[in-house]
Amino acid sequence: MKLGAQYGYWTKKPQLDIVSTAIQAENLGYDSLWTGESYSSDAFTPLAWVGAHTNKIKLATGIAQLGARTPAALAMQAITLDGLSGGRFNLGIGVSGPQVIEGWYGQPFGNPLARTRETISIIRDICRREGPVTADGPNFPLPYPSESPNSWGMGKPLKLITEPVRQEIPILLGAEGPKNIALAFEQCQGWIPLYFSPERPDLFDLSAFTIPEHFEIAVNVMVNICDNITEGLLPQKAIIAFYIGGMGAQERNFHTELMGRMGYESEAKEIQELFLDGKRTEAILTVPDTFADEISLVGPKERIAEKLLLWEESPVTTLIISANDLNVLRTMAELAL
Repeated sequence: MKLGAQYGYWTKKPQLDIVSTAIQAENLGYDSLWTGESYSSDAFTPLAWVGAHTNKIKLATGIAQLGARTPAALAMQAITLDGLSGGRFNLGIGVSGPQVIEGWYGQPFGNPLARTRETISIIRDICRREGPVTADGPNFPLPYPSESPNSWGMGKPLKLITEPVRQEIPILLGAEGPKNIALAFEQCQGWIPLYFSPERPDLFDLSAFTIPEHFEIAVNVMVNICDNITEGLLPQKAIIAFYIGGMGAQERNFHTELMGRMGYESEAKEIQELFLDGKRTEAILTVPDTFADEISLVGPKERIAEKLLLWEESPVTTLIISANDLNVLRTMAELAL
């Protein structure tokens, strides 16, 4: 079992301790450091900062939003960070959701699965550098069709100038729906689930997939070392309520649908309704303790060590731990490494 440290993204103010956090994680034996993005700080720039001050720890976006960049821009950022870090970069990507992609980036969200397939294919072709890149997909045609509106008709296939340090930079896909999860196993080097229960790994029916060698399943897991489990679960329940109620539209919220598929459909709908009605405290308290507990590590150190055995027996290869508490990072290194 490997450990990753999740730094996430900036909230109200710039968070400038990422280098010291990364150095601590590297010294403790953590395999990777992860950054995210929403509509605040981006996922790539902090990793360049970290890469300049560390030697071994892998640098991973978890996740970079596909609507924010063209496939070519993603490939350029990936080969740049991989080159600067000496081959330590992992590209974690995901579709995000329609509210962010259409509301923040001004890009269409339609056909997310097809867009993801095309993106992965173009990134692979660019990094392999076998020739000028063309793509005939409807979402990211290369070159841009000359007959399209506003086209100058002067686009030509181009080949990446730089020889990448690695032609096969690992791509990990953040995926919740069955088809998107299948795509992760078919075309990527890893899968980043939103929620995963080591007590019920069969929920995702991973036996249906051929798991490639060295395939990563990297899961963000909240760790709270405490005596009172009920109180200790409240931060996790708050995060769940925010995702179920606030990170998506009422008509379509992928997180709500995922919680439903995991056996909590009625509870997910109630949480969403309460959250959208402005009753956030009630929404948090409505999150079942059983659900919050099975996807996290909460309680006394001895209980966490016991529950950690379930994770070690599961298909998960990397537990990604929040990097904002050095004591937690140290304890998890002691227990898992």
